[in-house]
Amino acid sequence: MNTKGNFKILFAFAIFAFGITSCTEDEPIQYEIPTTYNFENVSINGQTQRLAMLKEMSNYMKTANTADNSIDANRLKAMFENDAANAGFVQTYDDSKQLKDKTFEGERAVFEELFELYETASQNNTIPAVNGTAGVQVSLDGTKAYFVNENGVEYTQIIEKGLMGACFYYQATSVYMSDDKMDVDNETIVEGEGTQMEHHWDEAFGYFGVPTDFPTNTDGLAWWGVYVNRRDPLLGTNQLMTELIKGRAAISNKDLAARDEAIIAARAEWELASAGTVMNYLNTALANFNDDAIRNHALSEAVAFAYALKFNNGKKVTNTNVDEILIKIGGTTVFKDMNFYTTTEAELNEAKDLIVGYFSEIEPVKDEL
Repeated sequence: MNTKGNFKILFAFAIFAFGITSCTEDEPIQYEIPTTYNFENVSINGQTQRLAMLKEMSNYMKTANTADNSIDANRLKAMFENDAANAGFVQTYDDSKQLKDKTFEGERAVFEELFELYETASQNNTIPAVNGTAGVQVSLDGTKAYFVNENGVEYTQIIEKGLMGACFYYQATSVYMSDDKMDVDNETIVEGEGTQMEHHWDEAFGYFGVPTDFPTNTDGLAWWGVYVNRRDPLLGTNQLMTELIKGRAAISNKDLAARDEAIIAARAEWELASAGTVMNYLNTALANFNDDAIRNHALSEAVAFAYALKFNNGKKVTNTNVDEILIKIGGTTVFKDMNFYTTTEAELNEAKDLIVGYFSEIEPVKDEL
């Protein structure tokens, strides 16, 4: 019996079989990626409610722009935690849905302090705002009016755009795209929600604030959807939608490598949109530097979008980088202590330089944004 010959045949067969298996495993998973967020069992009800809650908060805060309408901190706190009895919401929201418990835990007290500061300052809204005095500040052409504190800080913008970052952006990029939310069951389908992994991805999508056929359809854009779409002509940030669609398709087809690529790309596009929006408002402030109302409004938005950059676990910048930008714009990292009357044009241009240093994609269009 030729055992040596038989062994060679068996060994060659094993190598051949292994080669077939390896090639099969290396082949990409084949599936179609839709052009819209058109998937089965998508549920984003909680996110939709929170987007609407912030809109109601914003509408209420802007009443301080008109004389005799001061702000009630307790009402803002009730809105923040969906205390329906005291919030005065127009819509009815599920008891289990709120903004506060989805906001980055270490920042919740910051917003509640801002509510208190807003109430105190807004008692002055019957007088014009000037350096050192809170009040309503009207643009030079008389078309815009904003309530600002004694340092020119517009609390409405700090709070609403701050929550876009510390709540919506944080939840999408750092919670729902995290390993804790992605390394979960992707087999068991729950009617109306899909698998656990699918549902978590859908919740990240829900905080984007766009229709399922965005960017073809731009009706009803909310919060981040508005700003991502505004930055698209110069920065191509609507690619975020493509990445969110890719990620969901990958999850539904068990292609976890493609899912992970989509996470990296989606986080990067979202971060770029926020950084580009900071640049946009710095340009607005510089172009209207001698108009206190327009400048202070723009700088309030700029620092809030810069602050948002901190809440992406896959971010390109560090928190120290963000603090450097905030200090250039407002003199400090603490919203309540910022002073936009003392900010110089040179400092705003230095903030622009910092941003393009961190985001090379912005450099070619830094003055056009």
